[in-house]
Amino acid sequence: MEEKDSTRVLEPARLGDHLDRLYRAALGLCGSRERAEDLVQDTYARVLSKPRFLRNDDDLGYLLRVLRNTFISQQRRASLERVFATPDELERLEDSTSPQPHTFAEARLVYDAIAALPLDFREAIVAVDVAGLRYGEAARALRIREGTLTSRLFRARRRVAEALGQGSAAAGRVSSSPASLCS
Repeated sequence: MEEKDSTRVLEPARLGDHLDRLYRAALGLCGSRERAEDLVQDTYARVLSKPRFLRNDDDLGYLLRVLRNTFISQQRRASLERVFATPDELERLEDSTSPQPHTFAEARLVYDAIAALPLDFREAIVAVDVAGLRYGEAARALRIREGTLTSRLFRARRRVAEALGQGSAAAGRVSSSPASLCS
């Protein structure tokens, strides 16, 4: 028995018969009415751009495959494109990496307390706690002995803690305050 070649041209005039079902499928893929309409339009534009030859009578099945492939192509393209936010969207976005206003206020209080210290204490706390130098590096930079630096740093931290109303128990914790508050 000889098989008959059942290849036929997709008739553009009959494509409108499938519009509602294609739209519902697109809505299921996209989730929004506007994007679904655009997807169906792009699908029809792709199908109508050149003659299509089908091997069977399943126009809807073919259109659904084209719709799906068009959707996947759009998703891939969208993931590669940079999307810029509008000014209104930027106002609503919160940058979790940027310090919050209360963090700036706290940092300002700490820096004010440091600025009020005598110069020797201020230099020690700035070198170690603000600039992040190790004790040996800070002592060399300030041209003092490491023991002297340690003593000045302890007293400077205690004074900053007292100025911030935390008392002497928190003096050891002040060491990371200025740098960590502003980073």
